[in-house]
Amino acid sequence: MAEAAVPDASSPDHHPKQSTAWLALGALGVVFGDIGTSPLYALHESFAGHHQMPVEAMRVMGVVSIIFWTMLLVVTFKYVTIMMRADNKGEGGSLSLLALISRNSGPGRWTAGLTVLGVFATALFFGDAMITPAVSVLSAVEGLEVLSPGFARYVLPVSIAILVGLFMIQSRGTERVGAIFGPIMLVYFAVLAVLGLLAILQTPDILLSLSPVYGARFIASDPGTAFLALGSIVLAVTGAETLYADMSHFGRRPIRMAWLIVAFPTLMLNYLGQGALLLANPAAIESPFYLLAPDAWRPAMVILATVATVIASQAVITGAFSVMRQAVQLGLFPRLHVLHTSARAEGQIYLPLVNWALLCAVVLLVLSFKTSSNLASAYGIAVTGTMLITTVMLAVVLTRLWHWPKPLAAALIFVFATVDGVYFASNLTKFTDGGWFPLLVAAVAFTMLTTWAKGRTLIRKRLAEGNMPVEIFVQSVSKDVHRVRGTAIYLTAQSEGIPPSLLHNLKHNQVLHEHVILLTVSVLNVPWVKEHDRVSVDELGCGLKRVILRYGFSEDPDIPAALALAKDKVGPLPPMSTSYFISRQTVIASARPGMALWREKLFGWMVRNSATAMEFFKLPANRVVELGSQVQI
Repeated sequence: MAEAAVPDASSPDHHPKQSTAWLALGALGVVFGDIGTSPLYALHESFAGHHQMPVEAMRVMGVVSIIFWTMLLVVTFKYVTIMMRADNKGEGGSLSLLALISRNSGPGRWTAGLTVLGVFATALFFGDAMITPAVSVLSAVEGLEVLSPGFARYVLPVSIAILVGLFMIQSRGTERVGAIFGPIMLVYFAVLAVLGLLAILQTPDILLSLSPVYGARFIASDPGTAFLALGSIVLAVTGAETLYADMSHFGRRPIRMAWLIVAFPTLMLNYLGQGALLLANPAAIESPFYLLAPDAWRPAMVILATVATVIASQAVITGAFSVMRQAVQLGLFPRLHVLHTSARAEGQIYLPLVNWALLCAVVLLVLSFKTSSNLASAYGIAVTGTMLITTVMLAVVLTRLWHWPKPLAAALIFVFATVDGVYFASNLTKFTDGGWFPLLVAAVAFTMLTTWAKGRTLIRKRLAEGNMPVEIFVQSVSKDVHRVRGTAIYLTAQSEGIPPSLLHNLKHNQVLHEHVILLTVSVLNVPWVKEHDRVSVDELGCGLKRVILRYGFSEDPDIPAALALAKDKVGPLPPMSTSYFISRQTVIASARPGMALWREKLFGWMVRNSATAMEFFKLPANRVVELGSQVQI
């Protein structure tokens, strides 16, 4: 697990050194893809989803009013204004926020519960990452049905083909295509605004819905129907969490600029336009997004919307790679094979296992649910659950880290928790219609994350039981042990004592290298670590050194590179006379106190299928000696 970090352990700014306007343009293509494609289905689902209601003027005005005030309160105020201040050295997201709180507040009675919530929010994200590409692409391709009912039979195969193609190109990276994401989304948002504005000019009464009175009147007139409708209305703000999670890629100011100047006003113009269309023609609820466009524009709209949903899906997939890498670095998931797809952008990575697992899940979702309306029923629980957990964590930030006056903090959290809680409760009503899926995914992910973390703790505890104190070992080897030339580097998770791998090697081979390094890689609760804080060395005597390599949870450990940069501290390590000794444990489930037997077996399976330390730490294959051992937990 991650250790506590010193306050100045990371670099304060790892954002790209580009102009704010250029970064804001890039943010449109990566950060706002999810929320930007919500107009495809949000208003339609509010009336024609699984909880249908009549398309009446009062209801249309009320729904549009609630969408506006939700975007203002949740996205603009909660995330863009407040949450983006709670960055962990420039990083955002649930795991980064959890690391920030842990580093600055220290242990407490609520720490364990908060950790569970943070991990569960991460687990919910994976359910969202599976549903977003499926519902976004399906909703866009369903525009073919608007062009001609005869095209309906092509919706599923075309959607699957687009999704398969999208996942197949992930290994090539997004550096090249990413350069055009921003401009394309800028065109997309501009089209949304133009179409919305044209409809508003024809039915300007829709502008009255910007008053909260209409939303309140809608809720008061039929509370039951309004409560059910909220489960679909919240689809308008899906992707709000992405604004916070992707802060490290672009920075706080560019994302705020892109939201306030482009995304928010253009989205609201489109929702107002769809509302105006429904006031004039209630039958347009069949597809208000596409019917907002003139007939001649619709083929181009289908193409543009499909491209926008592919971009939105790309952002979610990239986010899944980043979140999974953070989970691995923080000790919540087994080591995975990570490929870097850009020599310049360190954050552009590709995880084959995650990519293909997501593809299988997305294709199964499309084949099982068949329509975006059915998928929309499964959409929302993961999003609103994460929003609610974020509010709980924000309460700790306001009171423990920022020391806001308690009455002010309590009032703010009450408002956020009420809004998030009502939306989450409304989405729970869709459980049997598909809402069970993201909760099932989250339950499986949460079980695996917590099982791995607990299992690693148990293994360290068992291995520590066999550790020999350094003083005793140094005294024993200073006399009768035969020393051979060269350097042996033993990787160990323990930063004290002599690791069992060294004792086993000495026991069986009866020799000890002239120079021995006990190497521990420690992941701190910060995203990045400065180079001068990377390495610390302690002389243990008799040719032994203990070396600690420190990394942030957004970095990839490279042991040979770090040791080469710290040659003045560690000493020269000639490649031909340096060997790396790593341990490979075989986990034996037992009745000893620790975890339930089935979780111990699950942990053992995860250990067997994790990437080797040689690959993960970028060790030279021809200089690695692997020592196997059995550990009973």
